[in-house]
Amino acid sequence: MVALSERKMEIVRTLVTGAPDRIVDGLHQALADASGDTPLATVRRLVENEVRDRRLRNIVLQPIAPMCVGDGRDTHGLTFPSFVLGLLWKGLKAVAPQEIEKAAVALYDFRPGESSPAPFDALVKIACDAVRARDPKEFRLASDLCDQARDGGAGILISCLEIAPVVRRSTVRLPEWIAHFGEETTAAARLAYRDACAVSDDGGPRYFEMIAAQMPHPWMVLRVISAVMEKPNERYLAESELGAFAERVMADIDEALRAISQLDIDAGPDASKSAATMVELVTLQVAELESTIELSREEGWGRRLHKQKNSLATVVEGRIRDAEKYVITSLPTQPPKLRRMRRSIPRLSIAPDKKIVSRAMTLLHFAREIRSSANYGGFASARGKMLEKVGDHLDHYVEEVLDLIKTGDAESESVAREFLNVVAEYSRLVRDDKAADLVRRRAAAAHFPETPAARVG
Repeated sequence: MVALSERKMEIVRTLVTGAPDRIVDGLHQALADASGDTPLATVRRLVENEVRDRRLRNIVLQPIAPMCVGDGRDTHGLTFPSFVLGLLWKGLKAVAPQEIEKAAVALYDFRPGESSPAPFDALVKIACDAVRARDPKEFRLASDLCDQARDGGAGILISCLEIAPVVRRSTVRLPEWIAHFGEETTAAARLAYRDACAVSDDGGPRYFEMIAAQMPHPWMVLRVISAVMEKPNERYLAESELGAFAERVMADIDEALRAISQLDIDAGPDASKSAATMVELVTLQVAELESTIELSREEGWGRRLHKQKNSLATVVEGRIRDAEKYVITSLPTQPPKLRRMRRSIPRLSIAPDKKIVSRAMTLLHFAREIRSSANYGGFASARGKMLEKVGDHLDHYVEEVLDLIKTGDAESESVAREFLNVVAEYSRLVRDDKAADLVRRRAAAAHFPETPAARVG
């Protein structure tokens, strides 16, 4: 097979080097089986080289790598434009090829927490000096991009690069710090914070911004802040340079509450799952604030947080009530034919209303997905009562429909079975798969009675 021309290879190389890490990783996996002297094998080797290069880049620039996302204008945290990471690395390859080679050798058997990160820190120091000097052009472009993203962006990048060695050492211990704080880990966190503050006047806040970027959930940095400040009260933290971190979490909660309240019940299960995820996030963030800061419910942050918890419970309980309403509405009833019967019976003359059923399903999905956050969120009781009431309603409805089928009184057997299928789906969400299967089995076993003409035939 003819190999790719140099011009085409250059096009591929440009596309690969400019692609995000996740795209390059995907290409690497997709081309894993490409072998021989084929165009795909050539591309695979190019991608493999890019993967190795990025791995070294991400290790060397690890303290700021997760901060280089999007356009760098994020108001919820400190970020830099995504192109900055590539420009810094390209500049380093131009001005410090020997140091990069040393870093590559060190990476071969590097063990975080055991091996010395000196070769990586040396490259970060070179990058820091080059950004300050805005020379060569890659570093000038990186500085310009940062300044365009936010006021003083280049200066902030320099500040972050200056304390990068401290952040690198701290990152190794983050899993331990997040899991639990003992006397030893607390002392280590305080020492790291002091080291960052010693580098520059703004080193403290920068340190925690960088640490937050290394965490699976940035708001978890409150645990480290709390340990360093010995679980501060809200007034002390609010008046410090670190108060913005708690304010940011509470602003995120407000934003999530608005999104939850605006759940589009016509958007389907995916929308409800997304809203339920936000409910869980809010409960976790509230718990984080309550456990890391001494709060007063009567004023300040404590009062604000109490209102947020109440708002969450009010919004969620409203959705729970809506779920019950739509389930009952989607299973219409009518007065019985026999006047002596007082209770209503299922109306099986018209097929289920798909729109109402869809809304009921969306809300039941939501109710199901919030089960892990219901206790702490304060809406476990409302959720439990709704599920019990809806479950009883479904049981009663199934019995009525099956009885109408068996006695031949159902207006339409096909419509009756459609409603039973709907109930089976509801049962899966209200209870479990076994409950849904039971409804389906009972429906399959039920038949209209044979007419005399049918028996004669």
